[in-house]
Amino acid sequence: MLEKKGNFNMERVIQEFDEVTRNASRVQRETLKKILEENGDTEYLQGLGLRGRTDIDSFRACVPLVTHHDLEPYIQRIADGDTAPILTRKPVTSISLSSGTTQGKPKYIVFNEELVHNTMQIYRISYAFRNREFPTEKGKALQFIYGSKQFETKGGLTATTATTNVYRSHQFKSTMCDIQSQCTSPDEVIFGSDFLQSLYCHLLCGLLYADQVQFVSATFAHSIVVAFQSFEKDWEELCRDIKTGVLSSRITNPNIRNAVSAILRPDPELADSIYRKCEGLSNWYGVIPELWTNAKYVYGIMTGSMEHYTRKLRHYAGRLPLVCAEYGSSEGWIGANVDPLTPPDSATFVVLPDIGFFEFIPLRGMDGCEHAEPIGLTEVQVGEEYEIIMTTFAGLYRYRLGDVVRVEGFYNSTPRLKFICRRNLILSINIDKNTEKDLQLAVDEATKLLLAEKKLDLLDFTSYADMVSDPGHYVIFWELNADAKDEVLQSCCDCMDRTFVDPGYVGSRRIGTIGPLELNVVERGTFRKVLYHFLSRGTSVGQFKTPRCVGPANRAVLEILNEHVIKRFFSMAYY
Repeated sequence: MLEKKGNFNMERVIQEFDEVTRNASRVQRETLKKILEENGDTEYLQGLGLRGRTDIDSFRACVPLVTHHDLEPYIQRIADGDTAPILTRKPVTSISLSSGTTQGKPKYIVFNEELVHNTMQIYRISYAFRNREFPTEKGKALQFIYGSKQFETKGGLTATTATTNVYRSHQFKSTMCDIQSQCTSPDEVIFGSDFLQSLYCHLLCGLLYADQVQFVSATFAHSIVVAFQSFEKDWEELCRDIKTGVLSSRITNPNIRNAVSAILRPDPELADSIYRKCEGLSNWYGVIPELWTNAKYVYGIMTGSMEHYTRKLRHYAGRLPLVCAEYGSSEGWIGANVDPLTPPDSATFVVLPDIGFFEFIPLRGMDGCEHAEPIGLTEVQVGEEYEIIMTTFAGLYRYRLGDVVRVEGFYNSTPRLKFICRRNLILSINIDKNTEKDLQLAVDEATKLLLAEKKLDLLDFTSYADMVSDPGHYVIFWELNADAKDEVLQSCCDCMDRTFVDPGYVGSRRIGTIGPLELNVVERGTFRKVLYHFLSRGTSVGQFKTPRCVGPANRAVLEILNEHVIKRFFSMAYY
C-alpha cells in the first residue's frame, strides 16, 4: 500500500506507485482476495454461494454483473437503519449521493472509511506526479469547492454528496496540508448554505492570499468557469471590500460573514493593484496568472462533459497549463493522471490495481458485444474500447459503472485509460445510437462556424430525443454569449445534423423516419437556472455536471429549457 501517514515524500510515493503497478495481475488477485476476505460473510455475498472462496474464477462464476438498480434494495435497507453486514462488514459511516444530473434524481451509494482512504491515496499519487513537473512552494490553493446539503436517512445516517463526505473527513485537511493544497477559504465558506455567497467569498479569500496561491482548482472545470464568469461581474465590488476592509452586504450568512470578516483588513494598495490589473486585461484573457502570479497551473476534471468548458478555461488561464484531475466517480476511484503535461483532450489515467478489482466488457462498435465476457485489468488491448466493471472495498461487486474507456497504452503492467463517454447517455429515436461523444463532436464542428463570427461563443448546451413528434427527431439547446445572425445559426443547425454519422441515423434521416434536427437557442442565464434547479435538490456545485442528454426523468430540466427558447431552427441538411 502507498504511504499512509507521516510527512509527504514525493519520490517515495512515485516509487511505491511504480512497485504496485509493476505486477498488476498479482496485485489484482491480492486486492480481490482482501475484499472478499473482509466482506465474505456479508448477506449479499453469502447469498451468492461463494462459501469463502476468494479466487477470480469462483468470484466470476458466482457473482453476477449488476447495476445500481440491482443493489438499490440493499442500500435502502442500510439507509433505513439495518445494521446487519449487508454489503460490507465494516460499518457504513454515511450515504453518498450522486449528482443526479444523469438520471434526474441522486443515487444512494454506500460510503465508508475505505473510500476516504482511497481518496487520500489517489490525491497523493496525482500530486506527486504534478509536483515533479510543477514544483510548488509552501502555500495555498484557490479551490472552488463546496459542501452540499445533508439530511438524515430514516436509519440516522447522514446523506450527502461523495465530495462533501470527503471534505468532512478528518483525513482531508491533513492530506491537503501534506500536499500543499490548503484552501484559501475557511471551512464556513466551503460548507456555506448559499452557493453565490460561498463563490463570492472564495474569490475574495483567493485575492487576499494571492501571493500564496500555488494553483487554482475545482472538482470540475465547469466550477472554475462559473467562478470567473462571476468575477467578471463582481471584481469592482471585491476591490471595494479589500480597500475598505468591510465585507459586502450581499454576504448575509452569519457564519460565512464572521469567518471572512476575521481575515479581511483594509488594504488599499492590494485593492488598487487588482483594479489596475483588471482594467488592463483584454476580454479577461489570462486573468488567473495576472492576479495569481505564483500559480503554476489550473487543475480539475476536464474530460467527458467537461470538455466543452476547456476552451473558456484556457482563455482565463492564459499561459498557465491546464492539468486534468484524477478519474473516478461517486462509486469510487479508478485512475490517476501521471502525465500532467498532457493536454486535457489527450489525458489518460493509470488504473490503480490496489484500489479495487477491475474488469472490462469489450465494446466493439458499442452494440455488438452486449454479451461479451468481461476480461481482467491486464488482459485489455491497446486501441480497444471497454465498459468498466468495478469491485470495491465499499460494497460494490462486479458493478457496471457505465463508463466507456479506450486503452491508450500501459504504465508498467497496468493500463492507461482515456475516458470516452457515458454508455447510457445515448440519443436514439429508433435504430440510431449517438453517444455523448458523438454529440460533443457535432457541437464542436458547428461551433467552428460560430467562432468564425466575432465575439460569439457557445456557453453551454444539452440535447434530448423528441419521441412525441412524428417523426421523432433530435433537439439541441444552445446558450450563446451574444446574439447571432439567423443565417449563422441555420448553418450551425445543418452542420450538426450532417456531423452525426451513425449509419442508423443517416439512413433514417434519408428515408424520413427521423425528422430534421432542431436547434433551440435559449436566453442567456438559462443554464444557470438548470444549475440552481439541481442545487435546490441537494446537488453540490462541485459535483454538478450539465446533463448532455436530458432523459424522461429530467422533465423539470426540459421545462426550464423550453420556457426560455428565443429562437428555433430546423435542419435543411437532407433536403
